[in-house]
Amino acid sequence: MAKVDLEKRRSDALRQYAIRQALERYEAENPNFTPEAVVASLCAYEEEGNIGQVLEKMPETINGHPYTTLVVVDGGSDRTAEIARSFPGVQVIEFPVNLGHGVALQVTYRYCIDRGVKYVITLDADGQNDPNEMGNLLDPLVEDRADFVLTSRVLGTDETGDVVRKVGVRFFSFIINRMVGAKLTDTSTGYRGLRVSMLAEAVDRLVQSQYQTSELIIVCLRRGYRPAEVPTIWHPRASGTTKKGKNWLFGFRYAKVVFGTYWRERNAPRTVRS
Repeated sequence: MAKVDLEKRRSDALRQYAIRQALERYEAENPNFTPEAVVASLCAYEEEGNIGQVLEKMPETINGHPYTTLVVVDGGSDRTAEIARSFPGVQVIEFPVNLGHGVALQVTYRYCIDRGVKYVITLDADGQNDPNEMGNLLDPLVEDRADFVLTSRVLGTDETGDVVRKVGVRFFSFIINRMVGAKLTDTSTGYRGLRVSMLAEAVDRLVQSQYQTSELIIVCLRRGYRPAEVPTIWHPRASGTTKKGKNWLFGFRYAKVVFGTYWRERNAPRTVRS
């Protein structure tokens, strides 16, 4: 047991060291930068073939709201960070090593919390999400109709060809809905809008280095935060292959996170909104 604890402490310390290195470089490159009240964040791992095309599609404003584009590069050995930095105004936090998509999201959330951002939209860097849909995610937050907004392939259109993944979306949505009493149609989407004040209360409960989508949803629903869904068109990857692994392995790991998070959060206190 002592050995396991020591290994975990060592792993945690190395992760925090890598994050500090990334943030110190960011601060040196962007001294005194203040983001807009809205941030659009892309977490990217070896997406040099896609990140440029996605950034080119980012709109000038989101339904008239100015916003900051943040790219968190999760390590890797390609030109993802270099390409992102070539776009004027794009903020880039680059991990020196690969830490996992969940860690990149945690750093995104803390960046927004620490800098007074009001809303953050997360989208994929692989071209599967259309940045021009971001207004559909932001409006319910600004109008105080929801605390987090999820895109739904079930309500919209899924243009990918993986039947197993499509079945998995519906299966895990059914499981999570039964767990938390929700009526969501797509609990596996990473394209979402989030109220940062909600994240400030939830972020310390997020521990997954991968598959954090379900963890965040369960944590927030167990605390009484209000969800909403909007339809989306889910495109095939612009290029390259998924980093999630084979379907059976992805499904097993995702299920482990779902059931583990629910067991951990089952007695969570409900949030009282003012």
